[in-house]
Amino acid sequence: MDYDRYFTTAMSGLRQERRYRVFADLERIAGRFPYAVHRSSHGRREVVVWCSNDYLGMGQHPKVIGALVETATRLGVGAGGTRNIAGTNHPLVELERELADLHRKDAALVFTSGYVSNQTGIATIAKLIPDCLILSDALNHNSMIEGVRHSGRDKLIWHHNDVEHLEHLLKQAGRERPKLIVFETLYSMDGDVAPVHRICDLAERYGAMTYADEVHAVGLYGARGAGVAERDGVMDRVDVVEGTLAKAFGCVGGYIAGRHALIDAVRSHAPGFIFTTALPPGICAAATAAIRHLKTSDVERERHQERAARLKSVLSAAALPVMPNDTHIVPLLVGNAEKCKAASDLLLDEHAIYIQPINYPTVPRGMERLRITPTPFHDDRLIDRLAKALVDVWERLGLAFDQTSVISPSIVHHPRFAEPEAIRV
Repeated sequence: MDYDRYFTTAMSGLRQERRYRVFADLERIAGRFPYAVHRSSHGRREVVVWCSNDYLGMGQHPKVIGALVETATRLGVGAGGTRNIAGTNHPLVELERELADLHRKDAALVFTSGYVSNQTGIATIAKLIPDCLILSDALNHNSMIEGVRHSGRDKLIWHHNDVEHLEHLLKQAGRERPKLIVFETLYSMDGDVAPVHRICDLAERYGAMTYADEVHAVGLYGARGAGVAERDGVMDRVDVVEGTLAKAFGCVGGYIAGRHALIDAVRSHAPGFIFTTALPPGICAAATAAIRHLKTSDVERERHQERAARLKSVLSAAALPVMPNDTHIVPLLVGNAEKCKAASDLLLDEHAIYIQPINYPTVPRGMERLRITPTPFHDDRLIDRLAKALVDVWERLGLAFDQTSVISPSIVHHPRFAEPEAIRV
């Protein structure tokens, strides 16, 4: 029996569709974010990263690095095992207290990743509620979809951000049946925001619980960085908040926050929590340092929003097809998997710019895109250089420019788009 044949056949399909995943070998340069060293068969060279989810560069903040190094030096590297066997390292206790305070909840529970916190959190909560009906937004992340699937409970999919459709499904379910509404506050591929107020109104009217994924919003929105729910003044109305430590906080790990009874029940029943090694103490201390800093500092958030707004303005002025939204996500529509990969390759090979292509199944076929994520450290020179490179790639690949733009892509030949100094390692 030639078992390898099954695997090679599976991969050949991905290659034909230009969906085969190639990982760039990158070394981020501490203190010089967003620069990184790219290693390839052609050697080493410096590139500019434009698609990192380290949205604020906190992964290289001196407070965060300092907390990790000091704690690892004092307590060692690993956690020693699961929390049930090895005990809970004290930095993890402090981290969960910090997260509960951030979201104004009774308690928080930390998982090894944001994916795991959704997958096991949603599944466990729904399993603990007899006859629970899950109502899930159509564009929810794969981790949430897997959580719904693993719960074994009935599910209904409501049209993306369509509260009228959600209400229709809630009415059909009846007020007496237990219900869990699962949604993201900020959707990372299109950059649009959920109508959280209206979702909570419906939850209260029809007796449902709410579970909000704030992964792409924590640290970035709200007076203390608690996310969209804090910004919109609805945090106390959301029953369960899920977030990550791996994006705006620059570390790794995921969590949920909510009432004592719910968090304790998940802690005691969730296989994805019980049977896996805890986060290392150094990582916990680093995440706590990032959260504490962003609770009191608005500088990073304000600069981040300003950079995103300027980037959108410059790309739109160059007639590049920016998909509109009011958040920090800057998607450029390509609409073809092969050309999307080719655009990414040209940017890296010829312009020293790294932007990973986003293809199916992350987005629907025909909606392939380059997802750009500016940070506070992408200055005007880098933004102008990116625009010039993108116009060059769009012209060479015959990609469609935005015909509604009032300014021609020839704008990039203006002196302010002049080629910067050569980038060298």
